[in-house]
Amino acid sequence: MHLAYPAVLAVLLFCTGLYGVLARRNAILVLMSVELMLNAVNLNLVAFDVWLRDTLHAGQALTLFTITVAAAEIGIGLAIVLLVYRNRGSSDIDRLRDLAERPDGADAAATERQPDTEAEATA
Repeated sequence: MHLAYPAVLAVLLFCTGLYGVLARRNAILVLMSVELMLNAVNLNLVAFDVWLRDTLHAGQALTLFTITVAAAEIGIGLAIVLLVYRNRGSSDIDRLRDLAERPDGADAAATERQPDTEAEATA
């Protein structure tokens, strides 16, 4: 088996996933693109494992770990996307600016410490 065929396919899959991550605005499509990139890595791991004739099958074992991490990432990522969609009505990544850092001094009044109790307020 030539190593070039799966390697070229993996490069095409990875580039397609990278384009999806950089160009898409929908969070679900970004997650799908990340999965495509991880599958390209898995294809490379298995192809090199077969090409090197590894007796321990380290590439296949690492692929199983990658699939496990990808499944956990999708589960948590979809839960976050669904909560954001439920609260905001949109899963557009560009509109998620609540957690963005603000420039210095933009919200100085909002960051001042408010008194917790009435005794601190009168002191």
